[in-house]
Amino acid sequence: MKNSYEGNQNPEEIRSEYVSMDKDYSWHPFTQMKDWVEEDPVMIEKGEGAYLWDFNGNKYLDANSSIWTNLHGHNHAGLNSAIQSQLNQFSHVSYLGLGHGPGSQLAQDLVDSCKTTDKNQGLKKVFFSDDGSTAIETALKISHTSAQRLKGKRNPKYLSLNNSYHGDSVGAVSLGQVESFHNNFRSLLFPVDKVMNPYCYRCPFNKASYEPGIPAHESKKCQWECIGELEKAFASKKRSDNESYAGLILEPGIQGVAGMVVQPDGWLEKATSIAKENDTWLIYDEVMTGFGRTGPTYAYQIDNIPPDILCLAKGITGGYLPLAATLTTEEQFSAFLGDYSDFKTFFHGHSYTANALGCAAAIKNLNLLKTESDAAKRKKQAKWLRNALSPLWKLPNVGDIRQLGTIAGIELVKDKKSKLPFHWSERVGVKVCEQLKSWGIITRPIGNVIVVMPPYCLTQREYDLISSGLIESISRVSV
Repeated sequence: MKNSYEGNQNPEEIRSEYVSMDKDYSWHPFTQMKDWVEEDPVMIEKGEGAYLWDFNGNKYLDANSSIWTNLHGHNHAGLNSAIQSQLNQFSHVSYLGLGHGPGSQLAQDLVDSCKTTDKNQGLKKVFFSDDGSTAIETALKISHTSAQRLKGKRNPKYLSLNNSYHGDSVGAVSLGQVESFHNNFRSLLFPVDKVMNPYCYRCPFNKASYEPGIPAHESKKCQWECIGELEKAFASKKRSDNESYAGLILEPGIQGVAGMVVQPDGWLEKATSIAKENDTWLIYDEVMTGFGRTGPTYAYQIDNIPPDILCLAKGITGGYLPLAATLTTEEQFSAFLGDYSDFKTFFHGHSYTANALGCAAAIKNLNLLKTESDAAKRKKQAKWLRNALSPLWKLPNVGDIRQLGTIAGIELVKDKKSKLPFHWSERVGVKVCEQLKSWGIITRPIGNVIVVMPPYCLTQREYDLISSGLIESISRVSV
């Protein structure tokens, strides 16, 4: 097989060979491979800015940032240069018993980036890993051990939100509450309590009734029944200190895989206050929301409510390389300090911990995010996105539009008045995204929710293109 960049084959021949190999040998995530072998897949050849090109020369706007990772666009000159400079030094060395400049610098930069408006909330130590799931696994092991050693909890318990998703490794799956992802692995998982999430559009108390053109989470009718459910969950654990929760894990601001479910103003403050009153650590999963997606560097900075443990991944390198980080306080870090003979060491790690190339990209990414021009650009992008989605409210099958910063989800329904959803077998979200490809737009649905989360480099005209593509695609599929 000749490399496509050697110029010895035309693009169609190269594509044909790649497709053949793919169908013979590849196993794609979250993909029914029985269907895949019958499809004619898009095979990406190159990227530039917000666009991707396939081997046939077709151009696509990357409207979901390559599964929520790419921040500044593909083939970004600054990120390319940062990686190349580090590559000229070394690409990777073990972080087990060795250190290096990019890892040290990035650790400090991440701690500095976590400062709230009036103080550094105490996140002081950074443990590097590879992706969102490993960041969550790290947080789980740290909090579990710390709760035992510092708080005397013999069997630490965890609480998570309904429809939450925190990754695919066993511990992360245990913390999640999306049935379709978990049912097949139920016998492998440890028990985690579930509590109502603030899914305003489908509130079982029916307080957030439909108001045309107004996102459900902005409804003023709420009586905070979901907070009442959270209080009940904590009250049920007060019988014994050893049964109380070690951690409440949540995505601040917006739940991603739940369907881009935006939390109403005030929910995070109320929820975290209950956790603090019950001596429960706050574990924030900002794998998706981190690095400017919601406006500030991290979503929790909107409300200035810091966590005890923070999990980061996806956009940490600007979408270039796998890297993740789990940030903790000195308190949790102290639980692992002692003499060698005490066996308090954190016996956990990864071969590619603090990969130098990833760290170099992440340092440059954070520097880009700190500039006033980048912050202003993200604010403008959020406004353009809101304006682009506004016409969709008129469509008969658009039930709710949820947005936080540059993240948006459009929930499609069979009947607008009753909020009756499409059955998953109808594949409505998938069909809409297939239609969008004909407009040169790539994204991926979450069931009946169409996700729009592009890089920060789009123009207003490109947001208008997304709007036109969505209107046409939803109309064709839903009628």
